[in-house]
Amino acid sequence: MSEKRVIIIGSGMGGLSCGVVLAKNGYRVTVLEQALQTGGCLQSFTRRGEKFDTGMHFVGSAAKGQLLDKLLRYLEVSDHIQLSPLDTSGYDVISLEGHHFRFANGREAFIEELCRDFPHQRRQLSDYYDLIEKVAGASSLHALKDAESDRAINTEFQLRSINNVIDQVITDPLLANVLVGSLPLYAAEKDKTPFATHAFIMDFYNQSAYRIVGGSNRIANSMKRTIEQYGGEVLTRHKVTKIVCDDQKATGVEVNGETFIPADYVISDAHPMRTLELLDTKLIRPAFRSRINAMPQTVSNFSVYLHFKENSVPYMNNNFYQYNYGTPWGCEHYNEEDWPKGYLYMHFCDEVAPRYARTGVILSYMYMKDVERWKGTSVGRRGADYEAFKQEKAEKLLRSLEQQFPGICQNIEHYYTSTPLTYLDYTGTEGGSMYGIAKDITLGAAARVPHKTKVPNVYQTGQNINSHGILGVLVGTIVTCSEFLTAKTIYEQIVKANI
Repeated sequence: MSEKRVIIIGSGMGGLSCGVVLAKNGYRVTVLEQALQTGGCLQSFTRRGEKFDTGMHFVGSAAKGQLLDKLLRYLEVSDHIQLSPLDTSGYDVISLEGHHFRFANGREAFIEELCRDFPHQRRQLSDYYDLIEKVAGASSLHALKDAESDRAINTEFQLRSINNVIDQVITDPLLANVLVGSLPLYAAEKDKTPFATHAFIMDFYNQSAYRIVGGSNRIANSMKRTIEQYGGEVLTRHKVTKIVCDDQKATGVEVNGETFIPADYVISDAHPMRTLELLDTKLIRPAFRSRINAMPQTVSNFSVYLHFKENSVPYMNNNFYQYNYGTPWGCEHYNEEDWPKGYLYMHFCDEVAPRYARTGVILSYMYMKDVERWKGTSVGRRGADYEAFKQEKAEKLLRSLEQQFPGICQNIEHYYTSTPLTYLDYTGTEGGSMYGIAKDITLGAAARVPHKTKVPNVYQTGQNINSHGILGVLVGTIVTCSEFLTAKTIYEQIVKANI
């Protein structure tokens, strides 16, 4: 084992996966988590004996030999989780203008399914699908190579908005709206979010789509186990309160305001604003701090977790996106009267392809400003007015759900809610944002967060470094860990792990 010690701040997907990669390569890894439970957005919680996922609800490209499958095998996760496939003929269902449109897995099925409603758009759908594959394939990760496959394509579609590209390819306005129907998965904004983000997400799920049986925290538990197997440690209730630096580099971290732990390297899986708050050093220039602090954040959410009566709700083997105002765009711009403009509804599974659902969730956009007056209070102690606020919002969402699924409310045994404050408490993201810093083509390079800081041995990882979601975070992990091992070494190890 190397004598080099790496301290990783935070045990989300980025922190744990960096820990696995480095521990497998001989570094002395210590992951420090301030909460009681590891996992970040992989966390699950249990109420009245039922389990609910908080962030990662389903994954893509996980069929044998596909990209996520290869990465999970490299991280030694595959043997510890079980996946339940979503409906291949419609893993996502988009509800717009009173009609339901389905996304099917695979090129031909995807095109044929949408041609049922848009037969005149066959050529356009073919061009769209080919463009998705072209943009996603331009990434070195898709080819598991250490060199970028096509820099020109990557650059072009990082600088063009989703709607700009789709409107040039698709001539039917309704179909153009349908194709962005899953945008809550990345909180896309019109004229701002790059088409590349859309392409990566669509390609990821078009390959295959699965739910994680028993909850996404099983991924976190597996990676924790692997880190420990290779001699590392994952410590909960260890809040890093300072990254200690001398004039040249970081020397370690301060934990819980008192204990110093020395380190040769520090990797932060925290939100970049939180990381900068830990770095009281002249090595970080004020201009850089100002740029990071000024970056726009993605919207947060309001969630209603549903506990169904036994054997009352057939398991829904797809994700359901409802839009109440004829378009997926602009749902983040709401007021008291028109909220919710849309929502995402899905079920959880505790076995492969269950007959009945035991639990589910409804997710809708919400900003921190809506709950700002309770900021600073603690979970379970926010007061009666906060509980009344949550109840009012939950009932509005449930009424909207009832319109699409008549009778569903009478089959709900219990429900639980979370707000942007809840998300802030459990993830530490600025404003409780779902996906951290927003991708915005109008900001150019100013919208990018570097994985290397100006402190030579302090690095960043997680959803803000490359992109959010399990695949985006793992790309960021490879980028960060390549500073220790080189990208070529990591790609070779991934390939070897899948022989």
